[in-house]
Amino acid sequence: MKNIAIIMGGYSSEYKISLISGNVVYQYLDKTKYNGFRIHIFKEKWVYVDQNDAEFPIDRNDFSVTVNGEKITFDCVFNAIHGTPGEDGLMQAYFELIGLPQSSCDYYQSALTFNKRDLLSVLKPYGIKTAISYYLNKGDEINTSEIVKKVGLPCFVKPNKAGSSFGISKVKTEAELPIAIEVAYKEDNEIIIESLLDGTEVSVGVINYQGEIKVLPITEIVSDNDFFDYEAKYEGKSQEITPARISDELTQKVGETAKRAYEVLKMKGFSRSEFIIVDNEPYMLEMNTIPGLTTESLIPQQAKAAGISLEDLFTNAIELALV
Repeated sequence: MKNIAIIMGGYSSEYKISLISGNVVYQYLDKTKYNGFRIHIFKEKWVYVDQNDAEFPIDRNDFSVTVNGEKITFDCVFNAIHGTPGEDGLMQAYFELIGLPQSSCDYYQSALTFNKRDLLSVLKPYGIKTAISYYLNKGDEINTSEIVKKVGLPCFVKPNKAGSSFGISKVKTEAELPIAIEVAYKEDNEIIIESLLDGTEVSVGVINYQGEIKVLPITEIVSDNDFFDYEAKYEGKSQEITPARISDELTQKVGETAKRAYEVLKMKGFSRSEFIIVDNEPYMLEMNTIPGLTTESLIPQQAKAAGISLEDLFTNAIELALV
């Protein structure tokens, strides 16, 4: 029996969702192969939480824990932290330094994909289309007329390094820009402002499954709100239709684009890429490398449509990490 540390929580606004994801992994872990340990990672504490919710501090020198005088070490880490420090490369670099296998991509790929601006810049030369964008760093002068001239209206103002749609605003007038920028700065000190892509929004998972790169069935996102915001993602204000209601030709094109991005970046573990299809062309918005793993989340939905159970999905991630 291998000891698996399931890390969850994190330092960002996404920590509540991460705790749900981590507990789903813990619930569906194959108990005949693995001993699962829930590890909460917060700024103020790294702790193992047992079945009675008692907490035991993690020794950060080797990521071990001592329970009732017995030292427990881990064979592998299952990373379920959305946002920093689990999705931006910090935990990946730490685990690489101490020689502990973990289920997500490597630290460079994690840091790159977490930064929307840098990710899209790297993928553009490979023919992957993106929205027109304008960048701001905190402290930069805000020239609203220059922004509108470049990206047009309506446009989207987003934190460059944040997830779960925190801090995102759809801006319809130039006067709304400064307020939206302030909202985004609450999540990140870098901002990306993108032109509106008016089309069909889809999400596609790509994973290494049993040693082969596999594109999962595509999900179509139909938001009840103005866009796929936090409410739409987590509070039922959207329809998520798997497989997406798009042609076979478009399904292939979107899948090939997502797979190309996965391969170009030398990815490992899970990825979930978001696209908007305009005039039969997929435009990439972002790639998530620690996507939601709740039972309602998109990757589990897509895996189910592909005939992959949650137990198999999680076992596969662990076994590949241990190779």
